[in-house]
Amino acid sequence: MILYRLLVMCSSSLLLSVAAAQTVHGVQTSVDLSKTLAPLPSAKFERSSVKSDVTITVDETKRFQTIDGFGAAFVEGSAYLLQHELTPQQRSDVMTRLFDPKRGIGLSAMRLPIASTDLSRTHYSYDDMPEGQSDPEMQHFSVEKDRADVFPTVREALKLNPRMTLIASPWSMPAWMKTKPTMNGGALREDAEPAFAKYLVRSLQAFAKEGITPQYLTIQNEPLNETKNYPGSLLLADQAARFIGKDLGPALRAANLKTQVLAYDHNWDHPEYPLSVIADPAARPYMAGSAMHCYGGKADVQDDMHAKDPQMGIWMTECSGGTWQKEAPLAVTAHLLISSTQHWAKAVTLWGIALDPKGNPHAGGCGTCRGLLTIDSTQKPSSITWNGDFYALAHASKYVQPGAVHIASSAATAGVDQVAFQDIDGTIVLIAYNDTNEAKTVDVQWHARTVQLSLPATSLVTYAWKAAR
Repeated sequence: MILYRLLVMCSSSLLLSVAAAQTVHGVQTSVDLSKTLAPLPSAKFERSSVKSDVTITVDETKRFQTIDGFGAAFVEGSAYLLQHELTPQQRSDVMTRLFDPKRGIGLSAMRLPIASTDLSRTHYSYDDMPEGQSDPEMQHFSVEKDRADVFPTVREALKLNPRMTLIASPWSMPAWMKTKPTMNGGALREDAEPAFAKYLVRSLQAFAKEGITPQYLTIQNEPLNETKNYPGSLLLADQAARFIGKDLGPALRAANLKTQVLAYDHNWDHPEYPLSVIADPAARPYMAGSAMHCYGGKADVQDDMHAKDPQMGIWMTECSGGTWQKEAPLAVTAHLLISSTQHWAKAVTLWGIALDPKGNPHAGGCGTCRGLLTIDSTQKPSSITWNGDFYALAHASKYVQPGAVHIASSAATAGVDQVAFQDIDGTIVLIAYNDTNEAKTVDVQWHARTVQLSLPATSLVTYAWKAAR
C-alpha cells in the first residue's frame, strides 16, 4: 500500500498541480497491468508540430452533459467481504484507495441496492412476511439486515468522499406485493402499488436516519427481466409510469423527500421504455431522466434518447465485468466509460465492489461476475487483487471531478477511443485508449496550438492541462 500511495500522490501532483497553462502531464495503465497509473513524459503546446499518427481536436466551448462521477455498487456481498474478511488496516487502506479523492481514486457515483440482489448472501426485502400475510402499513418494516455491513460501508465511503452521488435501486418489492409469493420473478400487483410507494419512501427515510441520502431512485432493477433464482420483477413501462405519477411521486413529495426518480434501469436495447416513462405527464415532474445498463444494445442509442428529450439526463447504472468477456478487464471498462460519456452519460457505475476468486458471495444470478477487487480469504491475512476495471475507473474518477463537463473532442482514427472533460477548476482532461498493438504519437490540437503526446500500445492514458482562465 505504501508503494501505491506514492504512485497515486505522484500521479495526482503531475496531473492536478500543473506548472503552466500549456504544459500537459499524463498517466498510463497497460492492458496487462504491468504499468498502473504510471507517469508519462510531459509536453508543451506549441504553435506547430510534426505530423503524428493520430490527431485529436479538443474544444471546451462545445459543452455537453455535467458529470456526477464514476463508481460501482454497495451490494451486500461486497460489504460483507470488506467488513469481515479484511483486517481493520486492510479495510481502511481499501476504502481509502477506492473513495478518497486525494489519497485514492475518489469513486463518486455509487449504486445503493434497496435490500438484496443476486450479489447478496441471502434473499431479503425490508418487509418480509410469512406467505399469505401482508403488511400494507409497514408495521414490520426493518432495515436491520443492512445495518451490519452495508450501511457502515456506505457511511465510511461518504466520509472519505462527501461529494458522492448515490442511486438507490430495489431488485424486488416484498413478495407479498407480487403476483407470485416470491421475490424471484413475478410482477407488482396493481392493488399493491400504493404499498410499494410507501415501502420505497420508508426505505429512503431509513437511509436518511443512517446518514445516507440518495439523490436518485430507480423503482425496479432490470424491469424487463423476470428472474427465476434471484430477486427481480417484471414491471412494464405503462405500469412504471402510472406508479410513479399516481403513487410514488406524490408519496415522495408528501414525505418532503428531494430524491428524484430515474426510469428503466435496464439495457440500451429498449430505449422506448425510458422515453415513454419520462414523457408521461403525471410521472415527469418527479423524474430526472433514465438509467441504462450495458448488457444489450450500444451506447450510441443514448444520442437519440437525448435528442428526443434533452431536458432529461442519462446515467449508466450497471455494467459488470465477468468471465464471459473475451477482452481484458481494462479494455472492457475503458471502452465502456469512454463510449458512455461520449454519448451523454452523466455517470458510469459498474457492479459489485469486491468478490472472492469464485465470484462469491452470490445467491443465484451471476456466479461469474468480477468485482473491482478480488478478496481471497483462504489466505491469512486475505490477499487483495486490484482488477483492470478498478484502474480503468481510476483514469476517470481520479481526474474528472463531480461537476465536470463533457466537452467536444474528435479523432478519426481506428483503434483509438477518446473523450474529454473540463473540470470545475478549468483543467482539461483527455482520456484515450489505444486498442492496437503499436504505440502511437498523438497531436492534440487546442486553442490553435498543438502538443505531441505518446499513446502506448494497448494502454489507457489520461492527460491533463490547466486551461488559462
